[in-house]
Amino acid sequence: MDEKVIKLFSEKNLVFIATVMKDGSPQVSPVWANYEDGYVLVNTAEGRIKHKNVLRDSRVAVSVVSKDNPLDMTTIRGVVEELIPDYDYKHADKLTQQYMGREHYPFKCDDEKRVILKIKPNKVFVLPELKMNE
Repeated sequence: MDEKVIKLFSEKNLVFIATVMKDGSPQVSPVWANYEDGYVLVNTAEGRIKHKNVLRDSRVAVSVVSKDNPLDMTTIRGVVEELIPDYDYKHADKLTQQYMGREHYPFKCDDEKRVILKIKPNKVFVLPELKMNE
């Protein structure tokens, strides 16, 4: 994977995930995510619309844009290869450290079960290096 893509996923950049609704229409959600061992990992709660959608249709697209330069971005199309339980919040805590600089996920709910969407990239688009003033 391109170093630029890995860098975008390792910073405090919001990631958008698109899933496919039952009627075929697109659905987009802002999420926290990271890149690890060739996969994009998105953390969500079981029962959320994106979780329900990927149970039915594993095709997704994700986009990440640098908070410092909106021209520094990538878009990835892929499939959710695996749903990994994160009931102990280890991945949620890791993303909380990345995005908030805090040790533990602050939005924990007793009745919520976290899950990781393990996305295998099939097509990666990386915008060439540009600066806002160019």
